[in-house]
This record gives sequence, C-alpha cells and structure tokens, in this order.
Amino acid sequence: MKYLLKAYSIWEFGQRKDSNGNPHQEDNLYPAFGQQSDGDRLFVLCDGMGGHSAGEVASAEVCNAISRYINANCPDPEGDCPMFVIIDAIKAAFDALDACNSLATRGMGTTMTMLKLHSHGATIAHIGDSRVYHIRPGKSAADTVILHKTEDHSLVNDLLRNGKITPEEARAFPNKNVITRAMQPMLEERPEAEFYRTTDILPGDFFYLCSDGMLEQDDMNYGNGLQRVFSDEMGSDADRVTYLRGATIDNRDNHTAFIIHIIDVLHDDSENREEVPQIEPSDDDSEPELVDISPDESPVNEVGVDNAHCPVPPAISADQASTVEQQSAAAQTSSEGATPPPFIAAATAAPVAPSASPQTASRQYSSAAPCNTAFCPDPEGQSRSLFDKFADFLDDVFTALGVKNRRLGALLFGVIAVSLIITILVLVLR
Repeated sequence: MKYLLKAYSIWEFGQRKDSNGNPHQEDNLYPAFGQQSDGDRLFVLCDGMGGHSAGEVASAEVCNAISRYINANCPDPEGDCPMFVIIDAIKAAFDALDACNSLATRGMGTTMTMLKLHSHGATIAHIGDSRVYHIRPGKSAADTVILHKTEDHSLVNDLLRNGKITPEEARAFPNKNVITRAMQPMLEERPEAEFYRTTDILPGDFFYLCSDGMLEQDDMNYGNGLQRVFSDEMGSDADRVTYLRGATIDNRDNHTAFIIHIIDVLHDDSENREEVPQIEPSDDDSEPELVDISPDESPVNEVGVDNAHCPVPPAISADQASTVEQQSAAAQTSSEGATPPPFIAAATAAPVAPSASPQTASRQYSSAAPCNTAFCPDPEGQSRSLFDKFADFLDDVFTALGVKNRRLGALLFGVIAVSLIITILVLVLR
C-alpha cells in the first residue's frame, strides 16, 4: 500500500507554567511541530509526566529514540516495517531513558503513541493515556465512524472497563490524571505497549494522535465532538485545525496533536482490519540485521538535550513562548481567509473555561517515585531543605545497596544510627 496524505500538527502550552511562572511544555512530537511533511510515514507523540522532574526530557528522548531506530531499520518510508522492528524501537527508547537517568532527571516519565504507515497497512502502538484514533468521516457527525481508539492505560479507564464505575461516574472521576503505564528509566519491569494493525485504510480516512490535554472538553472525550470535527460538515483540514486550536485555547494542560488525512491509497489487496496481540521478536536467522542506535551517538534533540549528558532543559521564557505562538499561527496560514462553520467561530470566541486549578492538570503515575530531587519543578516556589537533600542521599544509598523496601531501609538506618549514638555516649561517659 502507498499513500497520498496531508499532515498537520498542534503544539500548545495551555495554562501550564513552571515554578518561575514561565510557560512550560512537556509534550514532544516526531516530526517536530511544524516540520511534518506529506512524505512522512512515521508519527510519534509523547506527553511528559507533569509533577515529575524533566518530563520534557523523557518525551524528547522517546520521540528521538523511536524515530531513529525505525528510520534506520525501515529506511524505505513506503516499504514494509515488521512488527519486531517497532517492538525493538520501543526497547531502544527505554534504553535511551536508562542512559539518560541521573539526579537531574530521576523520576521523569512520558506516555507514548505512534503511527507507522507502511506497505502492509498501518501499525499503532501506545503506552499511557495519549490516544490514537482511526476515523472514517461521513457527511455529518452521526455518519462519522471511529474505527479504532486506543484504550487508556489509566486508573479511571481500568475501573470503567472492570465495571467498578459507570460512564457517568468516570466523567466526574477526581483522579483522571493517574496513569497505570508510562515509560520511565531504570524500571525493574518495563510496561508493555499495546499494538494494533490494520489494512482497512480508505481515501478520506483520518488518523488523529493526541495527548490527553486535547480532550479536556467533555464533548471531545465522551461525546460526539470528534465525530463532528472530522465529518464533512467541518469543511477543510485547515478549518479542523483552527477549530481544535480554538476549542482548546484555555485548556489547563499542554495539548498536542497530529492530524493525518489520507487523501488516496494505492494497494494490491483488501485485507480486513486485524488486532495484533503482543508479539515478541523472532529468532529466525532470516531476519535482517538490525541497526543499533546508541544513545551516545545521537544528535542534540528538539528540546536542546544532549543525550550523552541529559541536563534539564532551560525554562521557556515569555519571549520564547511568544515566538512559539507566532510559529504556531504561521504553520496554519492555509486557514486564513477561510470561512469556518458557525461552531468554529463560537468555539474560538467562547472556549470552555477550566473547571479546576492548573495544578490539577499535572500528570501522575501511580507506580512512580515522587519528585524529590533538587532539580524538580517546585509548584510552590520553595527551595528544598537540608532534610530533603539528606533523604535523597539515603535513597541513593539504599538503591546502591539493593534495598528495594524504603521503609525497611529507613528502619535499618534508624537502628544503626541509634546504636552508634548509644555507643558514643557510653564511651564519653566512661
């Protein structure tokens, strides 16, 4: 299968700010925002975990590692891309995070979604609660069909799928931001990605990759908002981008998306869609030799992080934020002069107001250690105490000694410390 397509990207700060009050962006894209082309066949979107140190580093590392590995091992964009290459690309991304782990980035994490178009259809992979939709548009929202939507790896979705809460309760669930799978460094058990493969791709179809920040509006997440956006009644692709940016302008979280519009498909067969289970790489000797992409050999990535050292990127200033906004507007110049449908103007003029403070938008990972290094963003703007730094030192000591239970480690340290104090007092009193 070969494709003619149009690709668009959205990359917005929302209301997220760092401890200094500057706009803070933890989402990353491959290709980078505004650099996608109609010749691209690989798209990766990562949402760095807010509330953890260096979420923007983690999202950039994963975007870069996956794209480098797949592009090196599937050099023909229109050719095949075997499943084991995609699986190994995700492993390479975990390895890149491990190589980047340090005190400055400890606790960082990210979600991951990707779409690879190839000669045998499309492959989708995801970890976390960023989503990929495969949408077949109709004349109206009622006629528009969502052929596939990835299942969120989140606490609220797990409870909903297991029948513990109702859809109505899920809408009002207080901990929607808690995810159950994420890509983080130095994990004893790396979470598995979920895969989906399809050959049912027709001219006019859309693939929509988005971070959860694009879905804060109830209509977008649970209603028929997306069906309306991708229906024929919306108008042009430029109108779709304009509407989505306008409707999410006051969203609390960073919000990022790819819109991939399949204009035409040239194929030799008409295979049906199929779900692909977890597949491990084969040991067959006939497989091509994979190109190993070492993190140390990688170039500086989109957020200015050298993989060999991985420092936390500098905060984005207000001037830089203004520049990004100008670039964002320039990237959508094709929409200028277009006459949007009435609901586009309504959404742009009166976006949905946030219902909670910006702090509630922070991403949390239920299995991750709390952000407790001197380099973590401090939402209160307070400096860390000597006690906190001493606690970090003890945490590193326990890790080096292989003590996994921190409470047991703290108890052992307390026993040793009390024993030393008693011994010193006995010697002094003699």
